[in-house]
Amino acid sequence: MSAVNDPNSKIVHRYDDIEEEDNQLPNWWLFILFGTILFMFGYWLVYHTTHTLQDPRTEYNAEVADIKKARLALTPLSDDAISAVVNDPAQVAEGKLVFASTCAACHAQQGEGLVGPNLTDKFWIHGNKPSDIARSVTDGFADKGMPPWGQLLGQEKVRKVAAYVVTLKNKNVPGKAPQGDPLE
Repeated sequence: MSAVNDPNSKIVHRYDDIEEEDNQLPNWWLFILFGTILFMFGYWLVYHTTHTLQDPRTEYNAEVADIKKARLALTPLSDDAISAVVNDPAQVAEGKLVFASTCAACHAQQGEGLVGPNLTDKFWIHGNKPSDIARSVTDGFADKGMPPWGQLLGQEKVRKVAAYVVTLKNKNVPGKAPQGDPLE
């Protein structure tokens, strides 16, 4: 009698001397399989059908947006940070000293402009917001002859110089002819 026909044998099929047995799957494997299936249905029900909880991707994106907003608020060259320095006369005076030693060669002592544009009128080439001014000081404009001062000065001095330049706006000191767009 062959093993295929024996009712007590686990061999179900034999082909080319390869025997296929019918073994029971281990209980731990079945537990993981059925547990995973139950979890999948529960996840689908909670996140995709009833929307009881927020989708993890949406929650993650919201957290990333909050972190970016907090970092932007803490950026030392943001409009808020520079505006805070504008209200501190001691820091503006330090910014004036840095302006006199680095910027006055092109923009003149009072910001009326020599080689560089007049910083006291309402015409601005690269924007007149405090962050625009700080970006101009930090990155410079090589095609227009302004070197990048960010690496040399550091963020603290750039913030103070930008605050000083903000105080020069709309003083209309006679000097170089207007350049750029009129901005208020």
